[in-house]
Amino acid sequence: MKHKEEKRELRLPAEGELIGVVAKLLGNDRAEVRTTDGRVLQCRIPGKLRKRLWFKEGDFVLVAPWDFQPGRGDLLWRYTKDEVEELKRRGLVGSLAEES
Repeated sequence: MKHKEEKRELRLPAEGELIGVVAKLLGNDRAEVRTTDGRVLQCRIPGKLRKRLWFKEGDFVLVAPWDFQPGRGDLLWRYTKDEVEELKRRGLVGSLAEES
């Protein structure tokens, strides 16, 4: 039996965070993510999310790029379908919406 997802507050990108789409799962708790600014980042799934949040290709996610190593970052959040629709209404996903 599926549980109805409760409505949670929409998490918007803060300073230094980007919205992206998981392009490819690389294994070893890493994923390749296409971001709204056109970059492709290799992101890791932090330990606190590893067994709690499962990612799949095509998921919209919130990413924190590393400032000390370009091309890398951390996955922070996975958006639900309803949250993605709200992001599209607000115009925050840009070109990612057409590709997915």
